[in-house]
Amino acid sequence: MAASVHPSRADAAPATGPEQALLLVNLGTPAAPTAAAVRRYLAEFLSDRRVVALTPWLWWPLLYGVILPLRAPRVAKLYAQVWMTDGSPLAVHTARLAQAVQRQLPELRVAHAMRYGEPALAKGLRALRDAGARRVLVLPLYPQYSTTTTASVADVAATVEGVDVQVVPDYHDDAGWVAAVADSVRAHWEAHGRGERLLFSFHGIPQRLVDAGDPYQAQSRASVAAIAAALRLRDEDWLLTFQSRFGREPWLQPYTDQTLRALAEAGVRRVDVVCPGFAVDCLETLEEIAQQNAALFRAHGGEALRYIPCLNDAPEHAEALAMLARRALAERD
Repeated sequence: MAASVHPSRADAAPATGPEQALLLVNLGTPAAPTAAAVRRYLAEFLSDRRVVALTPWLWWPLLYGVILPLRAPRVAKLYAQVWMTDGSPLAVHTARLAQAVQRQLPELRVAHAMRYGEPALAKGLRALRDAGARRVLVLPLYPQYSTTTTASVADVAATVEGVDVQVVPDYHDDAGWVAAVADSVRAHWEAHGRGERLLFSFHGIPQRLVDAGDPYQAQSRASVAAIAAALRLRDEDWLLTFQSRFGREPWLQPYTDQTLRALAEAGVRRVDVVCPGFAVDCLETLEEIAQQNAALFRAHGGEALRYIPCLNDAPEHAEALAMLARRALAERD
């Protein structure tokens, strides 16, 4: 079921294309692997009250005076390690995914946008409206709902007038998506062999948000249970962990890095890691998991951490999202 926003349709431009459109929305990325570009991106991202709930007069001096000057140069170096010829992995793979979904949905206009950075979400919605779209289905590329991600997309979508906007809140247990993830794991095992454990690593959020009612942890668990069932795994074959914590407060546990260290020290030699909370590969998967955590695992006695890539623009992924979009649009007809 999709959440809806029904802004005024006044001043809408004459129709020049399909009246229904699909807008895939991802988190965002710096425009370049430089300290200046990363600083601009992080400033926008960390200024979102959905991400950091502190009042600006408390948060901004710390953000602009301490965090950005220290963090931007360091993060830029990490981006440089995974930067692709065409740009940031997240930007490249998101654009390719939108193109793949467009091929599945010739009756719709399909575009992509970012919540932070470019192409900007509000600008993308206005462009679709001005091109003739009267109804836009916004599909945040976050399979699991969180107030820190999906709700922020809905906030921006609600500000654009002159178009009927429908936001898909999540697809954490969508059968097509679950099958696509499971198939990608099977294909990886067929090509590279199977590790002793399969670790599902999701981006973390502060524990206090879940305590306040955020469904992200429950939906992450439901996603993993569905994927594990599709793979016919035993309970002892897999683990669910959370990565990318920031700051000193408790985040969702168990933590990915601590779990990998404990596995290595317990004698586990080969671990496969998949990240179903990410629609496409990005810094958090390619650098944090495939490089940083792989090195950590080896440093504590493990032999190999094999990262299973995100679905990216795989045909099965595009087909699953296209089917999801068709159902969401049909629900409103």
